[in-house]
Amino acid sequence: MARPALRVDAVLVQAVIAGALSFAHLHDLAAAAGQSGWKAWAYPISVDLLLVAAWRRLRSDGPSRLAWCWFVIALVASLGANIATAGLLDLDRVPAWLRILVAAWPALAFMGGTLLAHSANDHPAAPEVPAAAPEPETGPEPITSSELGPMPVALNEPEETPALPAAAVPTSAPEPAPGPPMAATPSVPAALVDHARKVAADHHARTGSPIDTDTLRLRLGVPSQLAHAIAAQLA
Repeated sequence: MARPALRVDAVLVQAVIAGALSFAHLHDLAAAAGQSGWKAWAYPISVDLLLVAAWRRLRSDGPSRLAWCWFVIALVASLGANIATAGLLDLDRVPAWLRILVAAWPALAFMGGTLLAHSANDHPAAPEVPAAAPEPETGPEPITSSELGPMPVALNEPEETPALPAAAVPTSAPEPAPGPPMAATPSVPAALVDHARKVAADHHARTGSPIDTDTLRLRLGVPSQLAHAIAAQLA
């Protein structure tokens, strides 16, 4: 398995170079202000740590007055050291006010780091909006007497009609008993009637008498009711 090639980030290299130069400028300024030995090396570490702490507070908790204040203080200290060591200040004869600032820096940086690490976020809390109470269910509004208008005056009730005696009450006539249902006369096709005429004529020619209904029914092979209907048309 091939190892991934080492990638050099130009931004990271630039940050390392800028940090080293700023570190050296802060060290030189602290040494020129009377801080010798390890104390001169501690000053740039303190300034950079305060700058990183303020920036981290801005990134994690969002913009706040406290974080922006200490971020600007650490940035001014770093930029001031870079400008002071660029030839604008005689490091052999540092003014007294600069010596006072350098000597007071540890206490200032300690206070800033403590506030950034242990203070609560100074964002104003959003006011809590009370939950809206559910609206009561309203039914149809009752109708008042004013909407109905004046009520009509009740009329006198009529007197009760006296009941008639039982003998005077007319009784309904009894319904006639239902008789047997009348059979409907079936319709006879004209072709069947013509065929029945031929059968009746043949019977009369052989026997000399008209054909009766039973014989006609047997000769045609039809039901009795249909045979009566055919016979009625042949008569």
